[in-house]
Amino acid sequence: MTRIGLTGSIASGKSTVTARLRALGAFVIDADEISHEVTAAGLPALASIAAAFGADVLRADGSLDRAALGDIVFSDPARLKTLNGILHPLIRARMREMERESGEPCVVYDVPLLMETGMDRDMDAVWMVDAPEDVRMARLMRRNGLTQAQAIARLRAQLCDEEKRRRADVIIRNDGTLGELYGKVDDLWQSLNA
Repeated sequence: MTRIGLTGSIASGKSTVTARLRALGAFVIDADEISHEVTAAGLPALASIAAAFGADVLRADGSLDRAALGDIVFSDPARLKTLNGILHPLIRARMREMERESGEPCVVYDVPLLMETGMDRDMDAVWMVDAPEDVRMARLMRRNGLTQAQAIARLRAQLCDEEKRRRADVIIRNDGTLGELYGKVDDLWQSLNA
């Protein structure tokens, strides 16, 4: 089995690349989707999060208020580490289960914190989606309705781009049109499956 780790800093266009890979037939295991799955109301992870961060991170219906939790953890590295300690073991276990069940010869792992968690060492290749920081900042503020300070805090909570580039096997530059990005992804997928 070939494992491709797909990563990129927040608002780099990683989700767009993931969507394109799925359209091309790739089997994708998405860490963010799994994070939503394991933090559903009534599951142990949500109770652990509420115990660690208080009831203010829960909505009235008992679901996780991701914006409130983000405000807490992206301004305090120790609190972010606490959250990661709750979620990462559950996410990894679910990823392993999905890989086993897939039966696919190639699996793409879409993991924003691939390098930060050390999962890059488990991959056969690491693909990084890269975009200029000012572009990512604007996307993040627009997409998530964040202030500049909030956007900066989220950008700084991840491993620096220079280190990610150094550790990546392939860098997918997302600094052009959507068609150009798709062309790059198509070429990579075709070469992988050749």
